Amino acid sequence: MTDTELKSKVEAALEEIRPFLQSDGGDIALLSIEENGTTVKVQLEGACVGCSVNQMTLKSGVEMTIKKHAPQVEHVINVMPN
Repeated sequence: MTDTELKSKVEAALEEIRPFLQSDGGDIALLSIEENGTTVKVQLEGACVGCSVNQMTLKSGVEMTIKKHAPQVEHVINVMPN
């Protein structure tokens, strides 16, 4: 799979989960895909930044959805905003 194809699959996964995040006042942005496509860095935004369950959302929602679209992804990391 090319880098462009992988990015498209990850973006499709984020589009699938984005409405759930937006309904709670949050959002998510793709920052980068690294380590030969095995690591995806995202940034939770809006209300998701300070949410007490954002790590659960990241693991059970975001990571699961990305892996469904792009099985070669092993890790999804949330990069906290500065």
